[in-house]
Amino acid sequence: MSHTPSNGDRLHGLDAARAIALSLGVVLHASMSYLPFPIWPVPDAETSSGAYVAFFVIHLFRMAAFFVIAGLFAQMLMARRGAWGFTKNRLARIANPLFGMWWIVFPAIVAVIVWKAAIDNGGSIPTDGPPPPPLTLETFPLTHLWFLWVLLIFYAAALMLRPLARLIDRDGRTADRLATLMVGPWTPLIPAVPLAFALNAHPQWYPMFGVPTPDYGFVPNAAALVAYGAAFTVGWLLARRLDLLPRLARLWPLFLIVGAATGTAAFHLSGGLQPALEPMADPAMKTTLAWVVALATYASAFAFLGLCVTLLGRANAVIRYLSDASYWTYLIHLPLVMAAQVLVLGLDAPWWAKMGTVVATVMIVCLVTYELLVRHTFVGKALNGRRVPWRKPREAALRPAE
Repeated sequence: MSHTPSNGDRLHGLDAARAIALSLGVVLHASMSYLPFPIWPVPDAETSSGAYVAFFVIHLFRMAAFFVIAGLFAQMLMARRGAWGFTKNRLARIANPLFGMWWIVFPAIVAVIVWKAAIDNGGSIPTDGPPPPPLTLETFPLTHLWFLWVLLIFYAAALMLRPLARLIDRDGRTADRLATLMVGPWTPLIPAVPLAFALNAHPQWYPMFGVPTPDYGFVPNAAALVAYGAAFTVGWLLARRLDLLPRLARLWPLFLIVGAATGTAAFHLSGGLQPALEPMADPAMKTTLAWVVALATYASAFAFLGLCVTLLGRANAVIRYLSDASYWTYLIHLPLVMAAQVLVLGLDAPWWAKMGTVVATVMIVCLVTYELLVRHTFVGKALNGRRVPWRKPREAALRPAE
């Protein structure tokens, strides 16, 4: 682990990637109200193919990039704190927010859906709707918090495999060699190969959605486990040779070209601006699309990460703040997005103005609540591992310029 940075160092480019990717999550969910086909609980009368293009592009790479970052930071944390320290940290920072915030987020989402139903019903809550499905391990609505649950699965797998890995590769040299061999123009192919097979084997795969989102049930679908497990593993190995991160980042132009080409092909092969809202049935086309989507997913993810490391690799106070606020934004944004979408339903404005209003409003609410309720309180310590103390104006004025 000689290539792991000291505790005082930060990977500013990956901080930026995390902040941008989480902000794009707000944009992604905001766009879903304006898609040309109704798949969202709050559909708007103003729709556009432009909203679908934005949705498709963001959804293609965002979560794959997230899991690469998550795997990288997880390995660094394991190396620093050991198995027991890693376990305590992940239970506090991931498991507690998941099971604590779900009881706030899910009822808020349901409340917005009921609110929208009441609007459609002339102001009264309809009583003739179908009953909700029973809560089981297969149907439990994790909502957007599924990301935390899948992370916990990967953390548990890493802890269970750690003794075997240390037995087989006692000095870690084999893992370091694997990390070295992994970095190159071929890097996106490494996770894309297992993902292509997994997508092709998925019985109810909708190509327009890329990797099937495991937002229901405590047993994620196999395609999502393979897709994000591969990304997590790449990040884990990359953390062993962080000196190779600049080399990987310099390949972003190649990754961007490949991602744009395969992403465009995936978009058109899945139906273009009028995608088929049904599982892929043609075996030959399904196989082709599985390989195209898999390569597009990881080429675009590594292009995004490389761009962030290359262009945003220096310390920046604004990006650091947004990165610190990103976890809170991720946790609370979905019901806020849906509520904002309801509020602008009757607005006489084009879709892009409505969507922009939703995104701006939600980001302002998230950042203000983060500053007032999280950053300087015990909540900030629970989410980010530290509580930033309030500074008195006079003390701040007397502090020498840095």
